[in-house]
Amino acid sequence: MQTILIKGAMIHTAEGQDFKGDILIKDGKIAMMKESIIEDADFTINAEGFHAWPGLIDAHNHIGIYEEIIGDRGDDVNEMSEPITPQMRGVDGINPREMCFDDARKAGITTVATGPGSANVLGGTFVALKTLKRDVIDDMIVKDPVAMKAAFGENPKMVYRPRNTMPYTRMAEAYLMREAFQKTLEYMKKKEAAGDDLSKMPEWNGKWEALIPVLKREIPLKVHSHRADDISRAIRIAREFNIKITLDHVMDGHIIADYIKKAYEDGIVVGVILGPYMTDRFKPEVANASFETPREIAKRGILFSLMTDHPVVPIQHLPTMAIYSVAAGLPEKDAIKALTINPAKILGIDHRTGSLKEGKDADIIITTSSILDPYNKVKFTIVNGEIAYREE
Repeated sequence: MQTILIKGAMIHTAEGQDFKGDILIKDGKIAMMKESIIEDADFTINAEGFHAWPGLIDAHNHIGIYEEIIGDRGDDVNEMSEPITPQMRGVDGINPREMCFDDARKAGITTVATGPGSANVLGGTFVALKTLKRDVIDDMIVKDPVAMKAAFGENPKMVYRPRNTMPYTRMAEAYLMREAFQKTLEYMKKKEAAGDDLSKMPEWNGKWEALIPVLKREIPLKVHSHRADDISRAIRIAREFNIKITLDHVMDGHIIADYIKKAYEDGIVVGVILGPYMTDRFKPEVANASFETPREIAKRGILFSLMTDHPVVPIQHLPTMAIYSVAAGLPEKDAIKALTINPAKILGIDHRTGSLKEGKDADIIITTSSILDPYNKVKFTIVNGEIAYREE
């Protein structure tokens, strides 16, 4: 693997102090960071006058599982055959050659969490990927699964109401989720009681197997929830079953921020993934969408990140949402963390990425200015120590 030396950059670590210096990359990792490094390298980047940042992370999108241009033939986002499909694995629906991975690399996005959409109450697992150019998705995986997708509100209702089947109402959404968790608990008890006696094992069930990591708190439930009542319903059920959740979208987050804070302090909510904001109010439950929400969530010390929900907002506009959030009062430091270390923590991959630190994956972008500057340009995107994009 190529050894890369970045010379003379203004280094923004996302966790520690910023400083002007050099970064040495070896074997895909950050081997050294200090004011001056004298060492032979296969490739040297003269970064004088430029900035080095951790690669950006989008913690909620559907890149690769939704393919642009080709319509229904490239849409594998939702398995809408029934409302409870936790056995679906997002990794099985992703095309690593989808053109939007190029857009992500050009924008400095080095890691994405992608997976099923919000048509179902339980939709399947999300996977964290590096945006390296690869022909096989397995060569891009950071962590699989990172979360189990769930949805409350208008989407499941609007899918299944025309079929005159559950969930016809929000009450039914909650019931179906509780029923699935209860059946999984019963399944787990039977497996435990059987021990090593295979003859006593319950018949294998892919749905309940997929939910076991959620009920063991090994992965969070990733809950699509816009409206205040949908957010509170998600927290209520999470408390009932003692599971971890992330709250995704959260358009009413500024309205019930204190309620979310309590669940965060109690270890129920592990993080909030906000957005996408660069859309019209295309349905009633997003009526309160506001760039002020990140500011109010940050004020309360809740771990949060920003997202595109690609293709709802094209993935290359992830930094743009941070820029508008700052304009609405979010401190710049918090905005940078919302694109880097915070999503890494929420996804449980911060030991590898999200900040510039010796020993972490060499996910680094070199830019002309601040990532919060609308005139900024990405000069280099480095992923796992490979130059994934270079401005010509």
